[in-house]
Amino acid sequence: MTDLNNTMQLVAALSDRAKARDLALALGGTLFADQRPGAVNPDLPFAALVTCATDNLPALIAAADIGVYLACERKFKARKHVTAGEQAGVVGIFAMVANPDLGARGADDHWRDVHAPLALQVHEAMTHYRQLSVLHCFHGPDWHGFALCGFDSLVDLREHFFATPDGRAAIMADIAILADVKKSPRRVIATETLR
Repeated sequence: MTDLNNTMQLVAALSDRAKARDLALALGGTLFADQRPGAVNPDLPFAALVTCATDNLPALIAAADIGVYLACERKFKARKHVTAGEQAGVVGIFAMVANPDLGARGADDHWRDVHAPLALQVHEAMTHYRQLSVLHCFHGPDWHGFALCGFDSLVDLREHFFATPDGRAAIMADIAILADVKKSPRRVIATETLR
């Protein structure tokens, strides 16, 4: 396996965007927040994720009402232009529950070794791609990973997620191999803010 610049991250999932913003600021973390106006959609699995490398696990556990995870961040395609503050574009966040036929380890191996190369090929408009492979759940839903799929615009994410119909079919078939598609929650569309 090639070096993907893997890093260990704590990941907090919250239902409150303002609380998530404050947490990211306090811990020097990265905020991924649903930015649609109005109230948070109750059908979403979370309103915001905070990722950070910190020794202040109690602060994350106290703030994160949905879940806290230890994850290995794998960078398959890096963002080209990174500055402090809110980043351009949007990120589709897909929380994944492993297919029970593969188990968590087998699903993660498939996600890393088979699905990631396929995603890079099929999602031509995707500008950056990372996986947060969950190694431990401190509390919250039994999610096994988060795919962070970045695009220049919401239009690109919604209308150009798949380069071709065949590519869409290949991705959907592969997801059915690695994930429990009935238990995996719907995607969250977020903006990314670096502290």
